[in-house]
Amino acid sequence: MPEPLGPDSLMWRYFGDWRGLMLALWAGSMQNMHPQLGAGVEDHSEFFDERWERLYRSLYPIGGVVYDGPRAAETARLVRGFHNDIKGVDKQGRPYHALNPETFFWAHSTFLVMPILIAERLGTPMTEAEKAQVYAEGVQWYRLYGMSMRPVPPDWPSFQRYWDHMCRDVLEVNKATVDVRDVSRIGTPPLLRWLPDPVWRLLRPPTIRLMHWLTTGCYDPPIREKLGLRWTRRDELLLTVVGRVFAAAWSLVPFRFRYHPRARAAWNRAQGRLPADAPLVETPPRNYPPLDKRGDPKHYFPANVT
Repeated sequence: MPEPLGPDSLMWRYFGDWRGLMLALWAGSMQNMHPQLGAGVEDHSEFFDERWERLYRSLYPIGGVVYDGPRAAETARLVRGFHNDIKGVDKQGRPYHALNPETFFWAHSTFLVMPILIAERLGTPMTEAEKAQVYAEGVQWYRLYGMSMRPVPPDWPSFQRYWDHMCRDVLEVNKATVDVRDVSRIGTPPLLRWLPDPVWRLLRPPTIRLMHWLTTGCYDPPIREKLGLRWTRRDELLLTVVGRVFAAAWSLVPFRFRYHPRARAAWNRAQGRLPADAPLVETPPRNYPPLDKRGDPKHYFPANVT
């Protein structure tokens, strides 16, 4: 049985950090640019009908594979099971399946890169040794899914070559990519749900511009080129300054408020503030899928809820 990650890992330090939400548009678009993954999203996903709810409830099981300790392998089987029936043939006649090892690892790769981007763009950049450690921990995490290790590069330098090859030669601009980048009508973020709708409609355009600007800064140059996006030296300098200011402000946030509830509970168990066998934290009712989707195996819905 693969060993789960623990509190001594860099993945624990970064992956459940709320700053990761600022990279959600980057992660979603990078995943959807994979031909098979994009086809699966286009044919099977209801993500675009309930963006915030789907995003927030997905954080619980995906984060649980990092943070659930001895129960992480069970959580990994749950996450893998969400993908069993996502298969078909795309509009170009290419067969796809979400559990194709190359497809599944690509999605995981974006999660693996997120801690590095969080540190690079919104914190203190990692050393090459720390990036290599994050990669090794990401592979350790991936083993919990029980997937074929065939597509997994053996080390950080080989993963960098893999990532560059995917960005240059494999990823494509498809409908799922265009759709996930279109946030023009996105609803009020959960943390701001107290805002009246008219106020959010005023705040939405500048918020969207900021989201797209940050996402563009996180893309690799070949991805910007494929999407037709412009990124100047001035943009790069400004994002560096903004990121350093944000990192300084974030360092003032109390530790317990920096993490998603599933991650926060894991830190509390590791530090003795909760029993080691305390029930896992599940998504609150506001994030549940619609009533008619709760029996669909593609959707995460807490098993202890009726």
